[in-house]
Amino acid sequence: MPDPRLGHVSTIEGERREFEGRLAVEEKRLRSLLAEIYGDHPGLPAALASTLDLVGASWRERSAELKDLDRRRSAQPDWFESNAMLGGVCYADLYAGGVPGLQERIPYFRELGLTYLHVMPPFRTPEGNSDGGYAVSSYRELNPELGTIDDLRALGEALRANGISLAVDFVFNHTASDHEWARRAAAGDPVYRDFYWMFDSREQPDRFEETTREIFPDDHPGSFVQLADGTWVWASFHSFQWDLNYSNPAVFRAMAGELLFLANLGVEVLRMDAVPFIWKQLGTSSENLPQAHLLLQAFNAVCRIAAPAMVFLSEAIVHPDDVLSYVRPDECQLSYNPLQMALTWEAMATRDVRMLQGALADRHRTPAGTAWVNYVRSHDDIGWTFADEDAARLGIDPFLHRRFLNDYYTGRFEGSFARGVAFQFNPRTGDSRVSGTTASLAGYESGDAGGPGRVLLAYSLALSTGGIPLIYLGDEVGQLNDYGQLEVEGREDDSRWVGRPVHPSRRYEERVDPSTPAGRLFGRMRWLIELRRRHGQFGGGDLVVLDTGNPRILGYLRPGAEGRPLLVLANFGDYPERVEPLALNRQAGRWADLVTDGVYDLRGGVTLAAHEFVWLVQEDVSPVG
Repeated sequence: MPDPRLGHVSTIEGERREFEGRLAVEEKRLRSLLAEIYGDHPGLPAALASTLDLVGASWRERSAELKDLDRRRSAQPDWFESNAMLGGVCYADLYAGGVPGLQERIPYFRELGLTYLHVMPPFRTPEGNSDGGYAVSSYRELNPELGTIDDLRALGEALRANGISLAVDFVFNHTASDHEWARRAAAGDPVYRDFYWMFDSREQPDRFEETTREIFPDDHPGSFVQLADGTWVWASFHSFQWDLNYSNPAVFRAMAGELLFLANLGVEVLRMDAVPFIWKQLGTSSENLPQAHLLLQAFNAVCRIAAPAMVFLSEAIVHPDDVLSYVRPDECQLSYNPLQMALTWEAMATRDVRMLQGALADRHRTPAGTAWVNYVRSHDDIGWTFADEDAARLGIDPFLHRRFLNDYYTGRFEGSFARGVAFQFNPRTGDSRVSGTTASLAGYESGDAGGPGRVLLAYSLALSTGGIPLIYLGDEVGQLNDYGQLEVEGREDDSRWVGRPVHPSRRYEERVDPSTPAGRLFGRMRWLIELRRRHGQFGGGDLVVLDTGNPRILGYLRPGAEGRPLLVLANFGDYPERVEPLALNRQAGRWADLVTDGVYDLRGGVTLAAHEFVWLVQEDVSPVG
């Protein structure tokens, strides 16, 4: 009788060979990257040796279940390009009362069709304002009000058993000022002072600030804040978020340890927060520098050795060219698509799709083995991150256009349907961003009749342009702004909390009742998600933009199997709009609308109602004439 232990031994031996194979490839890459970043830095040899020891120990501690996931994901590296992919994002406390509560909501996540769940930063933070969880006091402890680290591990296991990947943030540009490293630095420990950018006088801070920009002017001017003992410390964002000094290789090694800890918890998608800011250099903006990319690639190499199932999601809200520069299979396989998000709202305000059309035509393609995460709104604000040169080509003044959009979406423009709130208004520059829920921004709150259509229109683009669509949970039932969030201690000066409401229990209860606004919206959203899951044309990222000849109607083609492409037409106007036959002469023939089961003969053109969109699949090809 065969010894059952032999199969176990064989599995372990196979895993070891797979690990050693990855190590042989990625160790060379890691050494090369760190040498390029750090040159002859005296601390590099020790940091590299310690990092490699850490990688081996982390792999040995990795569970059999996660090693099996490593094997499956390595065999199918484009798994996230599937048309079945759908992301959801929420705060654990606001949406479910904590991390254990999220596990109880898994049946709903399956009902909606989620395949990955992004839990907003659940880690321990300072009391009071913590920048929505992005001031991390410990990467290995949860906020006690949300649960324990074992609860997060259990959530990952339960999600994975239901076909859902766990996503969390890796806040690696900075730590909270009460993180153990920061406390030791503030106490004068020279090892940890070198973990941060700390100076005893204003000489160096003044030189850096000649070329850096203010991010949160309401919190503090410039890039530095002064401590009680007179020390100046770099704080790009809030005064309680101290930027890490990656010019010290010991910082890379320390953060690699935190990354692999999260990987072994079962995190499958790691949102790399604030990637443009991680490398500082005198005489530059200290944003989007080459070393930032090299550091991400080095973290990627570490991950590819010890936890290859995990992928990186880049968060870079900067110029579109810089956003795309982080998207590579060996850097960040996924990236938020802030340009499409911002220009979806821009097109709804202007009733003009030309800027959005140009972005899809010129800036949508990502490298092979990568994908966008397409979102309508996030936990954060809307920044108008379109390229000035793109606006100028259309005769649009970018400064005045951004000011118009800020006014429009905060209800300061007469006739606006939107009810957003301004975030971080800078009186010196006139710059601002906009916060709010999708429903309030789209017109639900103001009572505009077009609100439901605009929500569906926005999400129809996120679902059909290619990549992973992401839903801020609550949007699917029309959740409104929650102004009461500003009455919570520590949130009164951060208007973004208006767009982070608590779980809308009543609206979720009404989702099954089509006579209610929540039920009607949920039913349509769920149908669109199901259509996407059924039809392979929605997978991947290829897209061809069409010139519809009508500035209010956006059009694009998605390739399909067996010669059956998908044609999307979407009306951003408030009235019926038409695409004439000449604009569709290459798409002549009968096309079936997946959304309504209607049939269109494109030789006669197409007329769409206000905010209507169609997802058309070609039935036959007929000659023109």
